[in-house]
Parts: sequence; C-alpha cells; structure tokens
Amino acid sequence: MTEPPRTPAAAPAPVTPDTAAGPADPAGPVVLRLPAEGPVVRDAGAGADLLGEAFGAAAEWLVVPAARFGEEFFTLSTRIAGEITQKFAQYRVGLAVVGDISRHTGASGALRDFVRESNRGRQLWFLADEAGFDARLGASRAARGGAA
Repeated sequence: MTEPPRTPAAAPAPVTPDTAAGPADPAGPVVLRLPAEGPVVRDAGAGADLLGEAFGAAAEWLVVPAARFGEEFFTLSTRIAGEITQKFAQYRVGLAVVGDISRHTGASGALRDFVRESNRGRQLWFLADEAGFDARLGASRAARGGAA
C-alpha cells in the first residue's frame, strides 16, 4: 500500500537585510531585522548565533524584537547581556532591541541604568519599536554628516 504524497510545511519567511535609509539613500547601512518568531536568546552562545546572522548578511545593525530575549538576558547578574553586547561591540555590529521591556526595567534599577547608558551610545539601543530605530539611526547618521 502506498502512502499519499505529503504536502510540505510552509517554510518560514526569509529574513533579508534592507537599508534603513531606503532606496533614496543606497549608501545607508545594511540593517538585518529579525522576526519575533525564532530561537530565544538565553545564553552567550545564542547571542553569538545572532552575531553570525548579522555577519552572514554583512549587516552593520541587527534589529531584534525584545521577545527573542529570555529572562536571563534582562537579569544583569547573569552577565549574559554584557557578554553579548561586548561581542557585538568588538565586531562593530550595532544591536537594537525593540519592544516593550518595561516589565524588566520596572523590576530592576540596574537594568534601567544599563538601558539608559546603552541608549546614550552608538552600539546598543533599546527602543520601543522599529520606527524608533529608523528615526534614531537617521538622526545618528545626520549628526555625523551622513556617514553610517
């Protein structure tokens, strides 16, 4: 007896890099935007996997929904956030965590300070949404005379 042919499961939508500046400015930085669905970052190894995705796309910025980060990332005593962000800084790839993290910052003054200090820099940003990232990246580029 033969089995009926199986219908393959739908493949997830591919993640493709884009330029945050849009087609009007093709010299804009390459930004890789990850979907909310995907492996949860719970340790430095998973953070290295994110960095690998950025390198694979030759991205200068990686935008990751906050939902992709486990509780461990937001608990500073685990040192996971520091290890991950240090690797991104070492390889000069920006990391933007987008989404509501108020539950975490409301429970930890240290995390609140970490977020505030990170947002003052040029390497790690915590933002409410991708529109905030696009605006911040545009303002950052304008402040430096258009250089990425």
